[in-house]
Amino acid sequence: MNQSILFTDIQHWDEARQSVGFTAQQSGALIECWIDKGGLEALSGMVITSGQQALQVFSSLRFDIEELAEELIEDDRYNEAGEIEVKISLA
Repeated sequence: MNQSILFTDIQHWDEARQSVGFTAQQSGALIECWIDKGGLEALSGMVITSGQQALQVFSSLRFDIEELAEELIEDDRYNEAGEIEVKISLA
């Protein structure tokens, strides 16, 4: 685990994106990170039917999701908006 990347305890559901947003901090810069509903379903093996349920699933898998986001940050895998999107592939 990279000690220069820290994650806040804040997370929120974005209905339009169908994603949970969470924040990392590296060298004082805030980095918005996202994992979509499909990714949460793939990790949990559950069908998510509400934003509240998505937040609960995120909380239960937070450590694993943050680890994935940390790898993406270290590899500079930012999207066009400067955000990290944790994508889960079932392949």
